[in-house]
Amino acid sequence: MIKGTFTRNQAGQISEFTLTGHAEAGPYGSDIVCSAVSALAISTVNSLDALAGVIPNIETNDDEGGYLHVALKLDDSMTQEQMNISQILLEHLLLGLQSIEIDYLDFIEIQTKSKS
Repeated sequence: MIKGTFTRNQAGQISEFTLTGHAEAGPYGSDIVCSAVSALAISTVNSLDALAGVIPNIETNDDEGGYLHVALKLDDSMTQEQMNISQILLEHLLLGLQSIEIDYLDFIEIQTKSKS
């Protein structure tokens, strides 16, 4: 199962997300859930750079069951416009993954949490 966690800061903005695991909804190379999640996540990370001019901190590990952690660098170097674009992209990713979750509950679980 793919598990996704989106973390919101005190302002309600998505500050980071983590995706772990594999959907195992089909044979390797034919797993539509894994393909959809991967396409959305990679597209979002690429768009953060190309559209927002933001390069987040990224950690990956394919060897141990699939792992992607993406965290925005929430500091004074990010302009308000960059933050706005980043939030639109991250909210879009969250909505896309939640849509997949509705149809494929046995293969993906998405949650949001607030950072303390």
